[in-house]
Amino acid sequence: MRRFLAALALATASGALAQYPTKPVKVIVPFPPGGPVDGVARQVAHRLSESTGQNFLVENRAGGNSAIGSDAVAKSAPDGYTLLINASIFAINPHLVRVPYDVQKDFTPVALLAKGPLVVAVTPGLEAKDVRALVAYAKANPGKLAFAIGSNGSAGHLSTELLKRQAGLDFLIVPYKGSAPAYADLMSGQIQGFIEPVLGALPLIRSGRIRALAITSAKPLGALPGVPTVAESVPGFEFYVWYGLWGPAGLPKDVVDRLSAEANRALASPAMRERFEQQGFEAQTGTPGEFASFVREDSARSAAIIREVGIKAE
Repeated sequence: MRRFLAALALATASGALAQYPTKPVKVIVPFPPGGPVDGVARQVAHRLSESTGQNFLVENRAGGNSAIGSDAVAKSAPDGYTLLINASIFAINPHLVRVPYDVQKDFTPVALLAKGPLVVAVTPGLEAKDVRALVAYAKANPGKLAFAIGSNGSAGHLSTELLKRQAGLDFLIVPYKGSAPAYADLMSGQIQGFIEPVLGALPLIRSGRIRALAITSAKPLGALPGVPTVAESVPGFEFYVWYGLWGPAGLPKDVVDRLSAEANRALASPAMRERFEQQGFEAQTGTPGEFASFVREDSARSAAIIREVGIKAE
């Protein structure tokens, strides 16, 4: 009898897993189309669509530094049919501004999808070839350097402030409403630097419209051969942006398990790993519990940087 009940429970659980999803799934990206978060989301959604047989449809709902789209997911039904793919700014925002949700309580962590370094990009005419030369140039030309930030509190913003502090750089930080206008001014020489995720910068670097000065990972990046690390000039400097998948709070365990398993399967595939590497990311795999711990630890680290460098809300 005990074996029969155990077998029945296993069959019931397997049946529940097999049933989800039975209709299209909406994946909210709280940023405009075309950026790094959107790029990661569309690749993951495509693979989930293939593996589950149901469409995972990306919906861009930008605004509020990702708060508007994130809040829509927090307020959605916990049935697995409305999900969120967001970047590390999701765990940073609450330390800078009031958001209408609690990152830890109002969402169910599902999977860490990818992480990657940022690139210190400069206008092509700048003389400096590495961060050490950038420091020397800044000292020789006080007040002449301006670095962009695409959004307040983003990974790019935190890494820019951290580099400025650790390298002893003296430059002006210019806030922009998104990466596109910042890159336009970087190409024209209106500003001299911009630290952003690699994916958005790659086409401009490869076409020579901007120049990669350094990357923020501890090791060189295959997507940018020959580009030094910041750590070669500023020992110990290391910074990454990351991307994750969440559902609203109360997401059923069977749904979480199915999504986690399918995401891990996609991210472990050689094709996905190679594609991410070409774009400057490293695909991640792990359990929902490991992802939850990662988010808590990264949030605490971001809070410490915000306090240390004195970043304020806009």
